[in-house]
Amino acid sequence: MQPVKDLVAALDDPGNRDKLKKHYTWLTERAASLKTKSEVVGRTNSPKGKDGLRSGVVIFNEIHAYENYANINVFTTGLGKKKHPRRGYFTTQGDVRDGPLDHLLETSIRILDGEENDNGLMPFICKLDTKEEVDDEKNWVKANPSLPYRPDLLMEIRKEYREWKKDPARLPAFMTKRMNIPDGNPELEITDYENIRRTNTELPDLTGKACTVGIDYAKITDFVSVNFHFRDGDMRFDINHSWLCNQSKDIPRIRAPWQEWVTKGYLTLVDDVEISPYTITEYISSMAEKYHIEKIALDGFRYALMSSALKGIGFDNERKNIKFVRPSDVMMTVPVIDSCFANGYFVWGDSPILRWATNNAKLVRASKREGSDTGNCYYAKIEGKSRKTDPFMALVASMAIESEIDIINPNDFEVMTFA
Repeated sequence: MQPVKDLVAALDDPGNRDKLKKHYTWLTERAASLKTKSEVVGRTNSPKGKDGLRSGVVIFNEIHAYENYANINVFTTGLGKKKHPRRGYFTTQGDVRDGPLDHLLETSIRILDGEENDNGLMPFICKLDTKEEVDDEKNWVKANPSLPYRPDLLMEIRKEYREWKKDPARLPAFMTKRMNIPDGNPELEITDYENIRRTNTELPDLTGKACTVGIDYAKITDFVSVNFHFRDGDMRFDINHSWLCNQSKDIPRIRAPWQEWVTKGYLTLVDDVEISPYTITEYISSMAEKYHIEKIALDGFRYALMSSALKGIGFDNERKNIKFVRPSDVMMTVPVIDSCFANGYFVWGDSPILRWATNNAKLVRASKREGSDTGNCYYAKIEGKSRKTDPFMALVASMAIESEIDIINPNDFEVMTFA
């Protein structure tokens, strides 16, 4: 609504009002041309009741907050009914990852690098090149082109910069919103989002390779995830899949384009009162036809529900190919995961649901009350309902037993020849 409010404020300014009222009429959140009868109307953040529009221009404001494409789809499908349709996207950086903003940025960068046809899009990106540039005030104009003409804004950014330098955790939005460099709370985030983003590298052919499997869920009436974890030296390769129960009470709260994930096969929507354990084991069994599963890891409290289904595909305590993941196992895995992110050892293919879940998790320092030494950490949800972490925690479970994967080094074998 803000762009229309700004327009109405300009029309209503005493210095403009007398001249402009001959050409325009306006209300609080609407303006119209007296000559052409065309209107500018603000819309709320809800796609309901917006079908059938005959728009000439659509402006999407602050799309960093868009969790999915519902609004974008409704408004863009109304274009084309009038000549010269146009659309514009205006936004700062934000915290909703793997949504419309990230997709638009990736497309824009490919266009600017000459890797993709522009298809009518003219990207204009204003940001710092590196986080280190923030310490030189001369660089701020890169992210704020109007700064030389707005002394009040410069003063405010100077004030925020000084506060941010004293306590970055208290003002994480400074880098994200002012300098357009995503910067989470370093006390909470698992890793920089750039490290998560670079996991989007094509997976090699892993057919016949050994792997471990992690299973994670809070409730089978909600969300379940499975992760297949492979290792080759330092490199880790992961194949992740999730199921969402369509009767989950959390669905309205989920801040992600999950419908798109269902369409693309990253997520399976289960039309039932719960996600059956046999649905999960059938998937694992089908994957076992292609990959060699060494061991399956899951929380011991979940095993009671999964035991019969897992035994049906050959995994149980008697065979010793099941591992109950304890908090201490997760704490020992945290440094390994840190190293993989820092060195770029993770390869996940294009797995937006895993990237999203990883960005939804936070590091929490363990206390002695929890039976651990000071300095150890475990993972938790940033927010309990709308930000699921099951795909990432399935990866954590599978990595807790990655020592079960035999890594064969060709140099370990002595070559012998026979005449």
